Amino acid sequence: MKPAPISEFFNEEPIQWSLRGDPYLWRDMKQHLININCPDSVEKFIEIIENVFQNLTGYPIPHKDFIGIEKYSHGGMSSGSVDPKFWREKAIPLLKKRYLKT
Repeated sequence: MKPAPISEFFNEEPIQWSLRGDPYLWRDMKQHLININCPDSVEKFIEIIENVFQNLTGYPIPHKDFIGIEKYSHGGMSSGSVDPKFWREKAIPLLKKRYLKT
């Protein structure tokens, strides 16, 4: 695998989100991963993504409840809310699939 920033795996956004804060977190994670090259293992790849998730939300990926993030709040009922379950079950598996195709 040639060195490429992990952010490249975030170029195409998921078709569907869970909560209104999820797309803002996606874009924020992409920005935070611009200067981090892809590791050689999928395990390390996922670990990096989970660490950035925790750094940006203040919670680990296994967190059970929705997470409210003020900077992602742009109006609406679930505005600023992030769904860790969406990240565990949809977003990270999507990113993992993209990684494994390279």
